[in-house]
Amino acid sequence: MMENAPSRLRLADLILLLGRLLLSLIFLHEGSTLASNIAATIDTFATLGLSAPVALAVIALQIGAGLSIAAGFLSRFGALALALFCLATASLFHTNFASQNELLHFEKDLAIAGGMFVLAASGAGSISIDNLLKRRVSGMPAWLRAVL
Repeated sequence: MMENAPSRLRLADLILLLGRLLLSLIFLHEGSTLASNIAATIDTFATLGLSAPVALAVIALQIGAGLSIAAGFLSRFGALALALFCLATASLFHTNFASQNELLHFEKDLAIAGGMFVLAASGAGSISIDNLLKRRVSGMPAWLRAVL
């Protein structure tokens, strides 16, 4: 019975890694797309009543937190930030439920937020920079170990 425990752990860790990579992909893609044509991005944000600094912050959040989750580095923070971002996006920009497209985007944002909250609670798993730091850094404060 105990022989199966390590193989289940490895499978669970691989599944958690796959989940992190899939969750991060949409944010890395969207952030890099926004960054690749910054002038159009700033213009689009302006039509929504949002300033250029907000556009730049969104790009930084999507790329930074997306990389955080993909690499498993401070992934709890990255996941929490993106979960809140998804909730804000859903409630601010996708509330025209008469439109099936808007309803779908609203539901997708809620689903992604749910996945991010699960990741924030579970942590990145053993295949992550967070885990490597926890194992390698001696004398790490307890609060920092808990965050990782």
